[in-house]
Amino acid sequence: MKSLTYADVAEGDELPALDVPITRTAIVAGAIASRDYQDVHHDPELAKERGSKDVFMNILTTNGYVGRFVTDWAGPNAVLKKVAIRLGAPNYPGDTMRMTGRVTRKTDGEVEVALKGANSLGDHVTGTVTLVLPS
Repeated sequence: MKSLTYADVAEGDELPALDVPITRTAIVAGAIASRDYQDVHHDPELAKERGSKDVFMNILTTNGYVGRFVTDWAGPNAVLKKVAIRLGAPNYPGDTMRMTGRVTRKTDGEVEVALKGANSLGDHVTGTVTLVLPS
């Protein structure tokens, strides 16, 4: 995989979109991997009792997909300095989250990417990632 350098990037550059299938397995595995044992992330009946239509993805799994989205574009030599995200519509099994982003700032060796991940209900995640690329 090619790594981008700071010189390769310009403000306004669009990142390649990433479609993430939202499966029940991905939701449960992400919750377990991040030690989030809240029942709404693995038990459909208890999730429904608490007002949800099904289990839903936790923020730590979403954060992992955000990191993957940016590093898939930037390459393995990128260093993520700051990830600032906000959750919106839940990610339920059977949906797809489409991740999109663009470079919004490039200063002092850092690059800022604004991104969102949307599903059929709306924006699941919005935010920014600040990263450093090799010179």
